[in-house]
Amino acid sequence: MAPTHARKDNRLIDGLAVKKRIIAEVRAYTDTHNEMPRLMSILIGDVPEAAVYVRNQARGAEQAGLPFEQVNWAGDISQEACKARIMEMNDDPSVLGIILQRPVPAHINVRSLQSAIHPLKDVEGMNPASIGNIVYSDVALAPCTAAASVALIKETGLPMEGLEVVMIGHSEIVGKPAAMMLMAEGCTVTVCHHMTRSVPMHSRRADVVVVAVGKAHLVGPDMIKPGAVVIDIGINQIETDDGPKIVGDVDTDAVIEVAGWITPVPGGVGPVTVAILMRNSMVAHQRQIAAGWLKG
Repeated sequence: MAPTHARKDNRLIDGLAVKKRIIAEVRAYTDTHNEMPRLMSILIGDVPEAAVYVRNQARGAEQAGLPFEQVNWAGDISQEACKARIMEMNDDPSVLGIILQRPVPAHINVRSLQSAIHPLKDVEGMNPASIGNIVYSDVALAPCTAAASVALIKETGLPMEGLEVVMIGHSEIVGKPAAMMLMAEGCTVTVCHHMTRSVPMHSRRADVVVVAVGKAHLVGPDMIKPGAVVIDIGINQIETDDGPKIVGDVDTDAVIEVAGWITPVPGGVGPVTVAILMRNSMVAHQRQIAAGWLKG
């Protein structure tokens, strides 16, 4: 949990408030439509670490007025059987969107399953077609965490055009799509990764630093330009004298003394990611109507 004094600091971007606003937008939409199709959440095998994500998604769906169903498939299910079931969901008009929880068992090719989800039901934005659309500035069904980071940067009120952004981390589902989305907004983006010679050299000149590495407290105050925006996507569990604690990739207590804005962990990117999932579901519904799959 973030320290009490940090929670009251105006430099902290309140992800819960952003989530509430986005969820309200989706709820206003669903309230005008009877019998919304449902979101299908797929869990393959026994994945205790996914439980918190499923709960948060189910809660967000309830708040947004979207039916949510969790299905659990046996851990020894074959790749072919998974794809066949997903194809059935693609053809089922009562299924609005498909959410594939991760991690999956070692014998399952997650990219193949993500590719099997029809782009119009890809509410997570993980299908290669959805990610590819970002290159053409079609970001309406973008990966949720990447879209959440962009939404939180916009929350500062800074004009996006011309912002110098340094993205630390270049994963296929967060770093790369976030960089492409930011370029679509007119930002100048530098992407750093494990082969970058000097990450601080890049991050110290940035107006915005976005971090998604998975290494606790990787980013300290010496890496941030005074007044910069810091978006911390990392979620790491560390051991403290008081027991386990969830922290981000940024040393928040130290960096907040330098940054102009910073997202807390927890309470920053996470809640907004759930809200973006609900907004993607609204967009999926609109596009399925436009495609003639559903009645308006």
